[in-house]
Amino acid sequence: MSDGGEVYVSGAGEPVARRAAGTPGRTSAEIRSDIEAQREQLGRSVEALRGRVTELTDWRRQLRDHRQELIVGAAVVGFAVGGLLALRRRR
Repeated sequence: MSDGGEVYVSGAGEPVARRAAGTPGRTSAEIRSDIEAQREQLGRSVEALRGRVTELTDWRRQLRDHRQELIVGAAVVGFAVGGLLALRRRR
């Protein structure tokens, strides 16, 4: 987003460019610097995303973190299956 038309900010709130792309008067060094800053920001974002995906797909950790919910769910399913079997045997 633009802050007064001069500084652009990434989604993480970090400045990534001094002026909008295509602004007259930008030197090639400024453009390279902006590209490098955006590359670094992208690298940090990818690493953060990789860590979050690893955390969310770690099924052993999910089991540890949600043990009580899993036990309650298993009990409910067990009672439901048991009830259905008991109803079938009565017929």
